[in-house]
Amino acid sequence: MGLYLIAASESSWGMFTFYSVMVLIGVNMIILAHEFGHFIVARLCGVKCEKFYVWFDVFGWRICRFQWGETEYGIGVLPLGGYVKMLGQEDNPARLREELERAKAARAAGDPFREKSPGANPDQADSSPEAIDVEAAEQALYDPRSYLSQSVPKRMAIISAGVIMNVIFALVAAVAAYPLGVKDVACAVGLVVPGKGAWQAGLRPGDEFEMIAGKPVQTFSDLKAAVSLGDGVGQGVSMVVRRPRVKESFQVTAVAERGVLAPEIGIGLPRSTTLAESLPVFPGSSADMARPAFQPGDRVVRINDRPTSDYAQIHSQLARHTDEPLTFTVQRTAESQSGSEKAAATEEITIEVAPMPMRRLGLVMKTGPITAIQDHSPAAEANLRPGDQILLVDGDPPGDPMTLPDRLRRLASGSEQARVVLTVSRDGEEKPLDVEVLLRVPDTFELPLTRESAVSVPALGIAYQVLGQVDAVLPGTPAEKAGLKPGDVVVQATSIPPDKEFLKSQGLEEAARKLRQKELVVKLGDDKSGWPFVLAWIQDCLPGTRLELELQDGGKVALAPVEADDWFYPQRGLEFAVLRVQRRADSPGEAIALGTQETVDSLLLIFRTLKALSTGQVSGKALMGPVGIVQVAYYSVVEGPGEFLLFLCLISANLAVINFLPIPVLDGGHMVFLAYEGIRGKPPSEGVFVGLSYLGLALILILMIWVIGLDFGCIARQ
Repeated sequence: MGLYLIAASESSWGMFTFYSVMVLIGVNMIILAHEFGHFIVARLCGVKCEKFYVWFDVFGWRICRFQWGETEYGIGVLPLGGYVKMLGQEDNPARLREELERAKAARAAGDPFREKSPGANPDQADSSPEAIDVEAAEQALYDPRSYLSQSVPKRMAIISAGVIMNVIFALVAAVAAYPLGVKDVACAVGLVVPGKGAWQAGLRPGDEFEMIAGKPVQTFSDLKAAVSLGDGVGQGVSMVVRRPRVKESFQVTAVAERGVLAPEIGIGLPRSTTLAESLPVFPGSSADMARPAFQPGDRVVRINDRPTSDYAQIHSQLARHTDEPLTFTVQRTAESQSGSEKAAATEEITIEVAPMPMRRLGLVMKTGPITAIQDHSPAAEANLRPGDQILLVDGDPPGDPMTLPDRLRRLASGSEQARVVLTVSRDGEEKPLDVEVLLRVPDTFELPLTRESAVSVPALGIAYQVLGQVDAVLPGTPAEKAGLKPGDVVVQATSIPPDKEFLKSQGLEEAARKLRQKELVVKLGDDKSGWPFVLAWIQDCLPGTRLELELQDGGKVALAPVEADDWFYPQRGLEFAVLRVQRRADSPGEAIALGTQETVDSLLLIFRTLKALSTGQVSGKALMGPVGIVQVAYYSVVEGPGEFLLFLCLISANLAVINFLPIPVLDGGHMVFLAYEGIRGKPPSEGVFVGLSYLGLALILILMIWVIGLDFGCIARQ
């Protein structure tokens, strides 16, 4: 482990090279283990192994080779696996026997072009497509060291050995990972998507999951798998939740909805109290302009003299004081040199952060219907329903649906018993209904994190759509200057990142490199949501970003967002690191127990994923190709040796399951053919074998084209 850390600390280029080499070695160890399984069992069964190659030596091209005993070992040039070549290895022995009989008949008839003998002219023998080396064919079939001369059980053992070796490799990797320590994302809530299942169930930032669907969970990956691969789609997933500063755990049921790629309940990654290492504050934000400046790794310990031991407390303070200055006390650790040793010194620094005005365009869009009601909320107690359309708030038009949550927050904060009367239209009712609702003081906020997100009103506990139709244009704003008017329908919004000259003039080149923001295109219209996501997106865009709006009549306008006077962004540009937990085995027995469970979970995860794919519960666009796998491998090796070993465990388990599927050309397909031969006493006919083999090959090629297309963006995941 010391070597791991030393090698990775030389330089950024040295780190990249080191990590890349580690990925290359790790992935090829999986291939090596698989082929070694075939090789060692074949040798134990007495089969002669002519070649053992990692990667493929196409057209005879190879990186290196050497002969050891009767086997040629080497590394090919095509990095797509490896192979073991055994004497007499022929996928279809029936075809080989038929060809051998025809060659013998041709020899008896005196036809030199129907066979290829060792002493014949090679050019002349190769002129016949049916030519066959009789001596080699007889050796393949009848040599006692030939693969084909082995019994069906022995051949089954040889074929299945690769898969078994992958399972063993996965187990060894997992067991080795836990003594080193494994960091993973905590099984908790970061942000909640308005209107989704988690929001409706009343989950909030900081909540931690103990059990899902009756099974204990420890990591965010466990949560995702339980939701996306479980049986609660459209019915609800039972969850046992622990909330900070609440004595007893409680149970909720969150409905998982079908998302773009897989079912989801609508939560973001949990956050810690420590600012992110790469970009602690967003460029141009209030947090970015605060002095003294925030630094990566700063840990927020107090806000306005209130202790913040977890992100839930930070989130609550940000929500309660959106339009007020906040004083952050951060704990900063700095290294100092003392003689030949380094020492860590910790100090507390106070930083005042001003409110952060929202960026807006000056458009007031049309309010859509209520899409969801939060459980046990004021709206639920007042009997508001999904589908209700808000017409009036205390007798006045609701105004901008994007600012309504903030206006009601201020009203609720000003009085303990603040109430509003909502006039709503409801299907089945001829006249509008007046509904009085007791507001609650919001201590949380939700952001539209997806293109389909609604807008939530925490004071009420409702979520509603905001449509693409312009309801009003604010005077003096970019929208008015661009000539937009009520009734216009926006069908598409495209963000235009600032150019290089602007970034250079503002000193934002490094920030732009880290963020890698690209053009974003969002489809919307008078019958679709999407505008909330567009507004949320421009809050986290680099300064100088413009928004191009395409109208239903074909017109286009480009607008530069401006800051609002009375509407503020609660996050203020602070970027908190993801909350992680570390699992470490304190004894060999614990490492074996944890590693075994990890291996079993990895194997079951693949089966559950295949089932979900086959039923359409998970989209085929969720698959990952070789490029994606290499990227994930790189990120895992950057995280640390324990995380990389668990990644290898997952990939090795994946290879074991996939390779043993009953698809011709895979090991599982060969097992099916061998089972048929064992039952019938003879292999399948050439026609059946060839037809099924071509079908299996076609399936594999289609799958490879599909996942590579996803990797390179040729197939859109959205």
